[in-house]
Amino acid sequence: MEKIITLTLNPAIDKTTYTAKILPERKLRCTHPTYEPGGGGINVSRALAHLGVSNEAMYLAGGYTGSFFQQLIAQENINSIVIPIKGNTRTNIVVVEESTHLQYRFGMESPPVFEEEWKECLEELEKLNGYEYIVASGSLPAGVPLDFFGRVAAIVKKRKAKLVIDTSGEALQHAVTEGVFMIKPNLNELSSLYGVDELKRDNVVEAARSVIAKGGCEALVVSMGPEAALLITQNENIRVVPPNVEVKSTVGAGDSMVAGILYALSKKWSWSDVLKYGVACGTSATMNDATGLCKKDQVEQIFNQLRKQ
Repeated sequence: MEKIITLTLNPAIDKTTYTAKILPERKLRCTHPTYEPGGGGINVSRALAHLGVSNEAMYLAGGYTGSFFQQLIAQENINSIVIPIKGNTRTNIVVVEESTHLQYRFGMESPPVFEEEWKECLEELEKLNGYEYIVASGSLPAGVPLDFFGRVAAIVKKRKAKLVIDTSGEALQHAVTEGVFMIKPNLNELSSLYGVDELKRDNVVEAARSVIAKGGCEALVVSMGPEAALLITQNENIRVVPPNVEVKSTVGAGDSMVAGILYALSKKWSWSDVLKYGVACGTSATMNDATGLCKKDQVEQIFNQLRKQ
């Protein structure tokens, strides 16, 4: 069993193409598309593989697109635990306008997931042993109960492992109610957890520690884009400012950041280096086209730069 397992309930095939200019009511000639497996946890798995970390991806897949999705995962040498579903795995479309370098991202709705399917996912988790971290990332598809990640948290606790959650809304609320190891909320999500409509930046640490004090998690990573990233525990408050780089794509940057954090945690690094490596991975992802995610050589260069600050 791998030490890191990712969990994705809403995976997608990311289909990327380029066209000169996007115009309405015209036939637009596009480049030959690329196809990559995507979705929160899947992107974390792929980014971990780019960093040289073996891991196992658990995900739902169905239909002919689900079969293709499994082929794409296999091509990246990532081990899979596949939960079959009746619906077809969704396909997302990314169109890059070459004249402006702007991205147009079309996210398709997921197929509904039936009770026996999501329950099978929990049953498979119950069977697993020997892992250290589970990363649950992404949204919940229709049909999956909002307390699903809370149920996952209870299973992971019984295995004395650590759950990292990157989701939003009520799904995040339920996970925090059960208690997890780490969450990665944005400012809006942290505001909701803190019980306010809008959270001022000066109150981020206070809000984060209120979640920790209630047993919601042991650590929070709050990303504020190019402005800064914060890692907050009961005793530490670390802030890292990403370097200025030419941004080509923001797709998968947050997932790459999570992968970097898991990489550093698996190495037993300090919290400061954990955040710096996560920021390095997220920054690297923005430097690459489409859904390319982070690259190890870029990450190491950025990480060394951040450690000198």
